[in-house]
Amino acid sequence: MKAAQRYVLALDLKDDPALIGAYRIWHQPGGPPAHVIGQIRAAGITGLEIYLTGNRLCMILEADETFSFERKAELDAGDPEVQAWEERMWAFQQALPWAGPGEKWVRMERIFDLGAAG
Repeated sequence: MKAAQRYVLALDLKDDPALIGAYRIWHQPGGPPAHVIGQIRAAGITGLEIYLTGNRLCMILEADETFSFERKAELDAGDPEVQAWEERMWAFQQALPWAGPGEKWVRMERIFDLGAAG
């Protein structure tokens, strides 16, 4: 079994203050549908936070040993409610210039760790 993991991902919102404001509202407590929250947890995600600066989003995702991005993608693809949520959110989002085809959230590479600095 693999150990619990933390991932950091990035994505941009469309650079429009009205859209950014609406995206914030969708992410307030009670904004995301309960089913979507349940599916996130069912995939093995134990913590998920999204931060915003300008139109750049940063997601910190913590997951247990059962989680994999491939399994999460498979679960999401077969779930019409999750797909509806993703489609709704895509109206606010735009892919990073270096994202692959169909890729939304892009994993960030950790380049510094104070704990390992000595």
